[in-house]
Amino acid sequence: MANTYTQIHLHFVFAVKFRNGIIRSEWKDSLYKYTAGIIQNNNHKLLAINGMPDHIHILIGLRPSQSISDLMKDVKQSSSKWINENKLVNGHFEWQEGYGAFSHSKSQINKVINYIQNQELHHKKLTFIEEYLDFLKKFEVDYDERFIFNELI
Repeated sequence: MANTYTQIHLHFVFAVKFRNGIIRSEWKDSLYKYTAGIIQNNNHKLLAINGMPDHIHILIGLRPSQSISDLMKDVKQSSSKWINENKLVNGHFEWQEGYGAFSHSKSQINKVINYIQNQELHHKKLTFIEEYLDFLKKFEVDYDERFIFNELI
């Protein structure tokens, strides 16, 4: 739409189903490149992507032409399909239902990029669940603990 100007920075976090640590170092960079392509094909700007064997972090500049839920549906469905078609895991790969989406101001972007790029360092101190709960508390997001990446969901 002409004359529409935005600056929307979102940090997404989502986990492998049952938080299984099955994203392998041998193919994670290919997964990140494939995921970057999905984001760019939806006309958003990828700012950072990284993760651990059981979860992923993505920071983007969001264009308001697509809803957050539609973007995450596309990212998660398409990347799952890519992993399964390339037989990168034994059995069937799935992302856990749901995701976290946290907004950041432009002044925070370099700090968030650094945080995402240094996931291995952060997870020497915190588990994924501790990290995720910290985000929810920091951003004052109401949540029900029964549904925080429950192993049975």
